[in-house]
Amino acid sequence: MSTGTPPPSVEVRTTREGDFDGIIALSRRVYQTPAPWSRDQLASHLRVFPDGQFVAVDGARVVGMAASLIVLWDDYDIADDWRDFTAAGTFTSHDPEHGRTLYGAEVMVDPDRQGQGIGGMLYRARRELTRRLRLRRIRAGARLRGYHRFAKTMTAKEYVDRVAAGDLRDPTLSFQLHHGFTVIAVASGYLRHDPDSLGFAAVIEWKNPDVP
Repeated sequence: MSTGTPPPSVEVRTTREGDFDGIIALSRRVYQTPAPWSRDQLASHLRVFPDGQFVAVDGARVVGMAASLIVLWDDYDIADDWRDFTAAGTFTSHDPEHGRTLYGAEVMVDPDRQGQGIGGMLYRARRELTRRLRLRRIRAGARLRGYHRFAKTMTAKEYVDRVAAGDLRDPTLSFQLHHGFTVIAVASGYLRHDPDSLGFAAVIEWKNPDVP
């Protein structure tokens, strides 16, 4: 799998209000459905957890984005959906006082810039944040973007097992496994109206080696 070498002009930094239009434009390039992020949601992210929001920029253009919050995992069921974990995308469920888990709500890279290492830069920023805050782990729902092509011949669990074994490649999950994540469960109804995953996601985890 090619991870690419990021162009020297690409920088990853924390998100600013001036990035909102670029993030919304990026999400329209990434998703076939209407842009998933509104200015109100992005503003809420900065209010509740500015350190957890990152953009990759090349000059003035936003070419990647990662959004996260801290949760107390025991407050949730492992099969809960994206809206449950993110408070419908507002991140008002952010709980830095009690939570020890960084929840990865979103990572996206401009389709024209994939394979250049930009996603790796965003994941590295998340790992560094997790270590700096001495959180126990990162968890997220890996949207199974390729599952719709195999849904007639195998279950989502069988698909995930074959991706994890290297027999199949999923555009999202394979990348995350390459960056040190492991699969701990498969959830249905995670993104209910996503035609690519048919709502299925792999629940993935990266453990902070600095924290027992």
